[in-house]
Formats: sequence, C-alpha cells, structure tokens
Amino acid sequence: AALAGSQQDVVPTTRALISVSDKTGIVDFCKFLVTKNVHLLSTGGTAKKLREAGLEVMDVSEYTQSPECLDGRVKTLHPKIHGGLLGVRGNKDHEAQMEENGIGKIDMTILNLYPFEQTVNGGGDFNQCIENIDIGGPSMLRSTAKNHASTTIVTSPEQYDEVAKCIDENGGTTLALRKKFAARAFSLSASYDSAIANWFTNQLGEEKPVTTRVYKPEFPLKYGCNPHQKPAGISSVLNSKLPFDVLNGVPGYINLLDAANAWQLVKELREATGIAAATSFKHVSPAGAAVAVPLSDVECAAYEVTPEAAKALTPVALAYLRARNADPMCSFGDFAAVSDIVDEATAKILKKEVSDGIIAPGYTPEAFELLKSKKGGKFIILEAIKDYDPGEIEYREVYGMTFSQKRNDKIITKDHMKEIVTAKKEAVTDAVVRDMIVASICIKYTQSNSVGFAKDGMMVGVGAGQQSRVDCVKLAGRKVNTWYLRQHPKVLALKFKAGVKRQDRVNARVRYIEGDFTPEEKIRWEAQFEEAPQELTTSDKTEFMKAAEGVTISSDAFFPFRDSIDHASKYGVTYVVQPGGSVQDTQVTSACEEYGMAMCFTGVRLFHH
Repeated sequence: AALAGSQQDVVPTTRALISVSDKTGIVDFCKFLVTKNVHLLSTGGTAKKLREAGLEVMDVSEYTQSPECLDGRVKTLHPKIHGGLLGVRGNKDHEAQMEENGIGKIDMTILNLYPFEQTVNGGGDFNQCIENIDIGGPSMLRSTAKNHASTTIVTSPEQYDEVAKCIDENGGTTLALRKKFAARAFSLSASYDSAIANWFTNQLGEEKPVTTRVYKPEFPLKYGCNPHQKPAGISSVLNSKLPFDVLNGVPGYINLLDAANAWQLVKELREATGIAAATSFKHVSPAGAAVAVPLSDVECAAYEVTPEAAKALTPVALAYLRARNADPMCSFGDFAAVSDIVDEATAKILKKEVSDGIIAPGYTPEAFELLKSKKGGKFIILEAIKDYDPGEIEYREVYGMTFSQKRNDKIITKDHMKEIVTAKKEAVTDAVVRDMIVASICIKYTQSNSVGFAKDGMMVGVGAGQQSRVDCVKLAGRKVNTWYLRQHPKVLALKFKAGVKRQDRVNARVRYIEGDFTPEEKIRWEAQFEEAPQELTTSDKTEFMKAAEGVTISSDAFFPFRDSIDHASKYGVTYVVQPGGSVQDTQVTSACEEYGMAMCFTGVRLFHH
C-alpha cells in the first residue's frame, strides 16, 4: 500500500549529496546550489575537488559518523544516507523515526555510476572490471528516484542547467522534473545492470540470460514510413550519441535511414580506395555511387558540364557529380552523402539539383551557407560524427521479435580481389580493382538481392530488391543501357526549348532512349523541343551498344546459374566480382571464359535487409 505523506509540487533543496565520477560542470553547479543555501555532502575525490574550488563540503563519513571502509567499497551504505533519501515527507511515523535516529532529510542526489563499460572497453582484466561495479551509486540512485515525490535524482551533467533553471524559476524542483529525472535514473540503472550481467555471463562463455537496451529519445519525427504511422521518433542508446548532428532542416524517418546507410557506404569507399567518394540514396538503396575519377569529354556533354567547369571540380564535387549521374531520374529527391568536407564547388552542384539533404563529415562556411538556403531553408544538413562507434552488435525489432546480429563491418578492399578464377588474370588492373571495390561496397548497402554495374569509378546501374538474381541483372542492365545511350550523338544533339527545367531534360532524354511513348505522351514530350527529334531507332541503340566494354558487375551473393553472365554480356561487362561458393561455380566460370570476362571470387556474401 502507498505510504501516506504530504503532496508537494515544488520542493526546496536544503541538502544535496554529491558523488560523481564524471566531474564535468560539477563545481559550477554546486556553486549555484550554495547560492541557494544548499548544504553539500560528498565523498572522496568529489569532496576534494569541491573544496579546492573553495566550497564548504561535509564528508559523508563525518555526516554518518561512520568511516569509509573496505578500500572504499562502503561509503554511503548507511541508514543516515538512505533514511534521509527514502523517508516520506509528511509521514508522522517516518519523521519521528528520522528524528529519533538523527537522520536528516537529503533532498537531492547528484551522482554518476562507476565507469564500468569504459573499463571493459579499455581492456580491463576481470578483477579490475569487478572493482568498477558500482554498489553505493545505484543504491542511492534508486532510493532517490523511488522517493521522487520529495527528492531529486540528477545523473548527468547535461541535467545541471535544467535543474538550475527550475530552481531559479520556482524556488525548488517541480514534481514534473523529479518524475522525469526518476524515469531517466531507473533506465540508467537498468542499462548499467544489464551491461554488467552481459559482461559477466560472457566471461563464463554462456548465453546471455537477459539483454536490456535503454534508449534516450532525441527528437520526434513527423511520422514513420507513412503519414498514418504516428507517433514516430529517433532515439540514441542511453549514454551514447547519435552518429550525426543536425545542422539544418528537419529530417524524416526515411531520410535518416538513407543517411545512416549512405554515410557508411561513402566512409567505406574512402577507406578502401583512398579517393573522395559520394552516393545518391533513395528509399534505403543507392541510385548511384562513385569515387572521384576525371570525366571524359563525352561524359561532360551527357552530364551538362562544360569542359571549363569540369576542370574546376574538386574531388568531392566530382564524386557527387558522378554518383548523381549514374541514374539521374532515380536520384530526383535523393539524400546525398560524401566522404570529405563539403566545399563550395560541391554545394553549387547540390544547389541546382532536387535533393532532400546531405550527410558529410563537415562543411566549409561558404558551402554551408549555400546549402542552408536551399529548399527555402528546409534542406537537411547532417554532420557525421568522426570515429563514431556503433557497437559490434546491432538490434532490430520486427513484429514483437528482436533480432540481433554482428554488424556487417567487413570492408571490401583490393585484398578481396586476389582470387581470379578465370584465365585472364592480367586483365584485372588497378583501375579494374577500383571498380570492383566501388560496385561491391555499393551493393553491400543495397536491398538484396542486388547486383551493380560499375565503370570508371562510378556505378552505372544498380539492381535492387529482386527475388531472382537474373532479374537484378536485367533491372540494373536496363539502367546501364540508359547510361550508355545518354552519350549517343542523337541524345546529345537534342535541342530543348529555353526554360525547360533540368530534371525535365533528364526525364525527356530517358524517355527518348526508351522510346515507348503513348500518342498523348509523345505530343507533350515533343513540345519541350525546338524541333521534333529524329527517332532513336532500335538499330541505332544496338549499334551504339556494340562499343560498350570495360564494365564491372558485382553481385551480393553467388550467381546460381550462368544466365546472369549471359545477360550481363549484353552491356559491355568485361569483369565480374562475386562471393563464389555455388555448386554452379564451374558453369558460371565457363560462361565468363566464353565471353572473355575476368572473374574474381571474394568469399564474402553481402546480403542487406
């Protein structure tokens, strides 16, 4: 049954107990408390630091008349501490017992827990980790949080300003604040005990008895995948940060999924190739990805880049220009990611494209100002956290089940391209290896089944999310065909009327290449040109595609049959990279030999769901 006591919204703080391992901001916060006539109790190193700052502090051992003992294992486990925290204010029996036993009220506890996880992550041995299991801290935390009707638990330096503001405005802490901080404290306690239990069980080599993950809500989202999926929000794991800072705009659910995957892709491409990298994401798969390889003259014409402008491109601008032009129709409204600091040249490219946002490791002031003004100030700008550690194990909740797995931290590098299983081993040059890496890392972050085609450091076709591998090849191959034919002389010669928008020009070229107009559609399509274009015939396309060569295809899993190789041969594929491991490997290898292709086995499957 609930214990009777007084109900009070605002509770003045007269005595605070402080015991922190993270001493960030503690001196200033305690100086503030002293100005409010708060008596300070503390222990060990915290008391020493406060005294050095000129503050008057009473040691807990003096307050309890019981010395710290057992090498500091027993400091605060005493009735005068926990009685002062747990005593119900306004309850006559409690208050009589407190007076009889010389127990004063403690209104606030400010504490951090011993850094157990940091000790584990720092390589501490078994005994060292055991010594960093906090006993007194969680006990005080739980006592204070339980009695939140009257006591305030403060567990993080991030809370100091909020507490100070509340006291300044109200003369004490409010019940709403105390409840909120109590909930945070119990979550912290659960997370802390879970980390200890998981670590201890791992030391025994057994299955974990329980896994507790505690999340801190960071900000709400307008909705989830669809407008009817409310509420929605983004959270961080308690005591960890998000992998990015929001510098501008309001990201949505799918924006953040794109950003998380896109950033990992370009980060790994940069690490694997040593070249600036970029990607263009839509619906959690890349429409394109590339590294900074100079453009040919015909590419400049196809991408609407003058030779002078091409010479002025910085590596990161060049990488994004290539990534965007892998499939500019699908990249409409993309989420971009680049591996390097965004400069003004890159921002100018993004400024003229229809795009939702970007994630990058940083921005020059000029680039930031340009991007910030995009979309009426709503363009999303995220800054990736350098050296962010997402942890070894990742979790996902689906329909009441929680899945866990080791994060796919395998980075594909040139070392994975050493097993060449076809006769044309000398054909696998450094440039080919680069394209194999680009294609393989791209499909690592593409919804499976997936294949990708690459040429000259950029993706030229991505086939995502098909149940049949050969259907992936057909889907991506159609995109390769379009990419090549955008460079056809008839396509380059199209004469658009003044005022036709950039994306409309992109779409019109693609429809010209596809050619399957309805009569009504063709009338509207022709209206965009100064003169009706000549037909791009099937024979025009076939003849032009005969010159296609030097394309690399990568698959996220083995090719189960030779049909994928047969189909890929239509798009200038000269190089193949795949995990291998199928019972049909010999048949697939023979197909590659027949078409004069060189093939590598990486031994690494890259499914992504």
